[in-house]
Amino acid sequence: MSDLTVTRESLKRVDLVVADGRIDSSTAPRFDAILKECLADGNYNIVVNLSGVSYMSSAGLRALISALREAKGKGGRIAIAAPSERVSEVLELAGVVTLFDVYDDQTAAVGSF
Repeated sequence: MSDLTVTRESLKRVDLVVADGRIDSSTAPRFDAILKECLADGNYNIVVNLSGVSYMSSAGLRALISALREAKGKGGRIAIAAPSERVSEVLELAGVVTLFDVYDDQTAAVGSF
């Protein structure tokens, strides 16, 4: 059984989404729903902390890219904070790492907005 916890916190200028666990085909819909919730609430600047993510499948990438497209279309952006080594590899292998602003830690990512 895949396990994933996703939390969302609204800060002054940005929504912070923290994922912990595995983002795969069974858990990606939960991850996607939280991102869409931010966007639906009119929050187009989002920091996604992926430091606790041990695995991300193409379904997780699709959720991130879909949210990025919508955020950029509304003048916002998505920053990735502290991606785990495994997630960094997945982003690079998929060729999408350049689409996102990636920061070493959550504080720097939030401060970039």
